[in-house]
Amino acid sequence: MSKILSAWESILNDFRKPHSITNALKDYGVITFGLTLYALGWTAFLLPYEIAAGGLTGVSAIVYYVTGLEIQVTYFCINTLLIIAAIKILGLKFCIKTIYGVSVLSFFLWFLQDAFKDANGNLPQILGEGEDFMACIIGSALCGFGLGQIFIHQGSTGGTDIIAAIVNKYKNVTMGRTILYCDIVIISSCYFIFEDWKRVVFGFVTMLILSVVIDYVMNYVQQSVQFFIVTKKSDEVSKAILNDANCGATLIPSKGCYSGEPISIIMVIAHKQQSLTIFRIVHEIDPGAFISQTKAAGVYGEGFDKIKV
Repeated sequence: MSKILSAWESILNDFRKPHSITNALKDYGVITFGLTLYALGWTAFLLPYEIAAGGLTGVSAIVYYVTGLEIQVTYFCINTLLIIAAIKILGLKFCIKTIYGVSVLSFFLWFLQDAFKDANGNLPQILGEGEDFMACIIGSALCGFGLGQIFIHQGSTGGTDIIAAIVNKYKNVTMGRTILYCDIVIISSCYFIFEDWKRVVFGFVTMLILSVVIDYVMNYVQQSVQFFIVTKKSDEVSKAILNDANCGATLIPSKGCYSGEPISIIMVIAHKQQSLTIFRIVHEIDPGAFISQTKAAGVYGEGFDKIKV
């Protein structure tokens, strides 16, 4: 009980920080958008063509193909058990966005299936019969793009993510490797259920496309950028960047060539998704500031990549 209370206190303290409510709303908005794309990929493309994939959604899809039990039912029930275990082992704060993700995704899976079903209660193959491979590509690309948006904003769809986090806490096994092992087992099991290698191949193709799209989305957004900010309010701006954007900043003593006045230039190295926050901070404090932004080819150190020798 004390752990739960302390977790809630930590969450409430986070919301009391400047701009945290706006940032939280932005996070949950993007996570909801990602969940919508993920549910659309499954409902419109993967489920109608009976394509399996990894993760708990893949398990739920296999149950759906065998029994007809709608995917969101299995997905929600198993995730509920995993979340209860995760709260006890990993704490409530870890599970807040997972609970949101599982709840919203379950709703969208139900809503979109209900919207797409034809008069006979079946999901139509909108690309036409025999277009399994194209459905595999489009569906997995949609799911991968949606998951990328979710992961960037520290969201989760539960399932194997929870299992991986629990394993990682007790064993020296990375979350990515645990998720990979789970996906291989889930997709390979399709053969023993359906005795059809085609489903297994499509499952692995789906997993590959998902991984590539997720990596592309996350790497694109997580590119590093470098700022040089010239402002007469350097102390105020640098403190706001430290506190509100969670970025490090360095003051470089300089002198204006035209005015001859001493001035401090602020140098900031940040991730690309933090750029908008930095621009907003500078504009609010000093609309007349001069800002230079460039891409950083490689950034190594705390908060970025590890130095590799």
